[in-house]
Amino acid sequence: MKTFQLPKLVITDIDGVWTDGGMYYTAQGDVMKRFSVKDGWGVIFLQQLAIPLAIFTGENSEIVTRRAEKLKIEHCYTGVSDKYTQACTLCRELGITLSEVAAIGDDLNDLRLLRAVGYSGAPANAADYIKQEVDFITRAQGGNGAFREFVESILDNQRLIRKIVESYY
Repeated sequence: MKTFQLPKLVITDIDGVWTDGGMYYTAQGDVMKRFSVKDGWGVIFLQQLAIPLAIFTGENSEIVTRRAEKLKIEHCYTGVSDKYTQACTLCRELGITLSEVAAIGDDLNDLRLLRAVGYSGAPANAADYIKQEVDFITRAQGGNGAFREFVESILDNQRLIRKIVESYY
């Protein structure tokens, strides 16, 4: 595994990472997404370490905004067509560089960002050409705890996972 410093920001895609990438429609035209509660623990772990989390999604989704609010995620950007540029803007606001960022994504619109950050990941079911570009590939598929596993890989690399786990004893 690549050695790196504890990130000062984690950026995540949603569809295909926190969800299975499917879009579910009711007969009335409502859109639904399924989130795994396992990924919520990844958020909690980052919050315990005071590491900010940002959601970048290409979808204009009220569902994602509501999930971010429930998990108290301060940086939630929907309708993002250029995730790399959005990341550069956020890094300037936070006074950090992309090399101090960890990011996870699963498809072409994530690739430029994944190539630019200090530590990158993709879920097991990401496209092969994405998986070839990242530092870490989760065993879990998107929507089944891939984000949590990515966060745990960061904590494991920094030898912090045991400390986090023991705080629940």
